[in-house]
Amino acid sequence: MNLRAIFTSSSFIRNILVISMGVLIFTFSISYKHTIGLGKSTELLIHSYKIQLNLEQMLSCLKDAETGQRGYIITRDTFFLQPYNSARSEVIGSYYQLKSLIANDSQQKNNLDSLVIFINVRFSLLTRSLELIDEPEINITDLDENMIRGETVMDKIRNQINKMIVLEDLHFEEHQKKYTHEIYFTPNFTLFLLFFSLMVFGFSFIKINNNLIDLKKTNENLNVTTESFKHAEEIGNFCSWQWYIDTNRIIFSDNQYGLLGCAPHSFEPTLENFLEFVHPDDRHIITDGVTLALKESKPASAFFRIIRKDGELRYFKSVSRLAELNGGKLYIGINSDITEQHISNMALEERNRELEQSNKELASFNHIASHDLQEPLRKIQTFISRLSEKESLNLSQSGKEYFTKIQSLAIRMRSLIDDLLQFSRTRKIEKTFELTSLNLLLENAKQELIQDIEEKKADIQTSELPVLKVIPFQIQQLFINLIGNSLKYSKPGIAPVIIIGYEEINADEYGFLKNNNQKKYHKISITDNGLGFEQQYSEDIFILFYRLHPKSEFAGSGIGLSICKKIVENHDGYILAESKPGIGSTFSCFLP
Repeated sequence: MNLRAIFTSSSFIRNILVISMGVLIFTFSISYKHTIGLGKSTELLIHSYKIQLNLEQMLSCLKDAETGQRGYIITRDTFFLQPYNSARSEVIGSYYQLKSLIANDSQQKNNLDSLVIFINVRFSLLTRSLELIDEPEINITDLDENMIRGETVMDKIRNQINKMIVLEDLHFEEHQKKYTHEIYFTPNFTLFLLFFSLMVFGFSFIKINNNLIDLKKTNENLNVTTESFKHAEEIGNFCSWQWYIDTNRIIFSDNQYGLLGCAPHSFEPTLENFLEFVHPDDRHIITDGVTLALKESKPASAFFRIIRKDGELRYFKSVSRLAELNGGKLYIGINSDITEQHISNMALEERNRELEQSNKELASFNHIASHDLQEPLRKIQTFISRLSEKESLNLSQSGKEYFTKIQSLAIRMRSLIDDLLQFSRTRKIEKTFELTSLNLLLENAKQELIQDIEEKKADIQTSELPVLKVIPFQIQQLFINLIGNSLKYSKPGIAPVIIIGYEEINADEYGFLKNNNQKKYHKISITDNGLGFEQQYSEDIFILFYRLHPKSEFAGSGIGLSICKKIVENHDGYILAESKPGIGSTFSCFLP
């Protein structure tokens, strides 16, 4: 009997099968044992990890509570107490999880009991600090001592947690060794088991089966890709086409027919049939583009109009290129219906023209305000002055009252024109930024307002301001308007106190700054003890001509704060107003 007959005989195959099954069973039992051991080792590693995670979480909660406490002490904003209020419950949750995890470890249980004592002391000190800060008269010495004791206890907590983590690291290393041992043997036995399995069931069967599976998956993926591309064409309002140059065969995607208002495959896909849908005045764009693309072998694009089957005019954009395929030339392209985009662009261009015309009209208005309106106003004021000098004694009492009102209206008209010009000046496109000391600009602004400052005996307290790259005359005008606003709305009979503060802040400290590219801002705040206003008007006061008080109470045009907002926006910044009636107001400017 030859070797081929022996290898193909039923008895040989039966013996090989029996031996293989025995080896498989033996290998499987060993692999199963190591798998069980690997699972236990994994559980021990996870157990150590959970303990360390809970310890770190407990420390993190304590840090959050400290941070919230400090934030509240600094700002008195109860928002910062949220981490403090939730910290105790989170720490208790971590404690019970730790207690459950280390139930069988007496050494760690003793460490945990000591840690809980320190944590309770720390929370008591935190609570005491909050009680001290909320007292009518804060005892700084007691507060400092309490804070120092809290830091000492916090160090003990860290040391105790580190002690527990170090001990758990030792356990972790032991578990790691077991895990490494198990994971070393398990893959080898598994691989050996797989090897014999493959021998038993036959390489040929696996090969054929894998080929069938791969072919099925490929067909499924191809169908999914085809359907996805069809839907993508419909959603994106575009289509694709291929032109095999050597055979002059053109293939249109289904959506090409749809964009032309036809049913799929309702006409033969040829260049001549497609040109029937192209606007007669644009057909040369297609033919010339095809000729040029075939001649130069470069990507091409074209913009043309289509007349659909239903007569609707649409705007198309085509992008195409020449490619090599199996030694032949293939011209491929994508046609997109951009009608809505084209109409939007036309509307945008029309809007731009309207804006340009509006800008020209605004420039004309500025010229009129600065020249044509001021000239007659100056003459009116001159004649009023002369009339007051020579004819005031001849006027009746009612005439004198009318004359006084005319003078007041002329002055108000002058102020309104000046404010409008100032507002217009801040809106001009020309912006020359210079590296300038804000302290110098603030001093210039105070000199401009020296008369009002002295009359009201105002106390202006200023912090050291930085040197920034700004538009100098605008920042100076910003200081003039904000300080002037505080002087104007001061309390009767009470000397105004105006505090000008400065600090550098991170953008993430303020919600409205988070989404900006800038990470840091210069915050300049102007706080007064004036009349104040309801916070609901904090945005309205920056609207042009908006007034909170009638003209009879306070003079002004209602433009000053609008100018401030525009100046800050010219510097890519933000301005906020915070106020309480009868207490005062704070205007904060954020400059990048």
